[in-house]
Amino acid sequence: MYGEFAYIYDDLMTDVDYKAWYLYIESIFNRFHHKPKNILELACGTGNLTYYLANARYDLTCIDISPDMLSIAYNKLTKFKNVKLLNQNMINFTINQRFDAIISACDSINYIEDEMDLLNTFRNVKKHLKPGGMFIFDINSYYKLRYIIGNNTFVEDREYIFYTWQNYFDEKNSIAEFYLTFFVKKEGGKYIRFDENHIERAYRIEEINYLLEKASFDTIYCYDEFSFEKPRDRSERITFIAIA
Repeated sequence: MYGEFAYIYDDLMTDVDYKAWYLYIESIFNRFHHKPKNILELACGTGNLTYYLANARYDLTCIDISPDMLSIAYNKLTKFKNVKLLNQNMINFTINQRFDAIISACDSINYIEDEMDLLNTFRNVKKHLKPGGMFIFDINSYYKLRYIIGNNTFVEDREYIFYTWQNYFDEKNSIAEFYLTFFVKKEGGKYIRFDENHIERAYRIEEINYLLEKASFDTIYCYDEFSFEKPRDRSERITFIAIA
């Protein structure tokens, strides 16, 4: 779960084009002739994608397990009257409402380590969708977590943030562990240090499809990152679309 990292998260994610991500979601809606009015966003984080969805005037309910991330999202989205933020876990969230669409972006699904927990997540999503509703989510591919991120170390030195990112991949359990150490410059020139440990499960396309089918999604599509092309062997991000 994101702790102190939440407060520098946006500074480190400047290379992510959330507007393009929003436009891709809109293109999915258009391609499938889906016109949602209310949307549930799982693991909304600091609300970067939420901002564009809110600006498009969707009625949004957004959940995240991290109070720190939600605190930042609240400040970012406070001007919108069509956004509701809730501190809930996407595995067992409970909302007394059904939605036209449910989305989860930026590989949040990979954070669900246990296969049964992921199945319960998919079943819970199905329960919260209206008939014909659409579930859109993406994952870091097995290839990316195993061969690009796994067992590698990255170092970045920015103007006031220095961090190291050490990764280990457990092939037996398909688990990628990320060990991050941050040094953040504060007023007066002093640095504070904090450490975070994150874990993502590497899922293969066949595993995701099997669990979606087991959760009673009958119509499932998957595409290469931000496209409508079939995933390749070396695709790094894969988008899934499941119709309730």
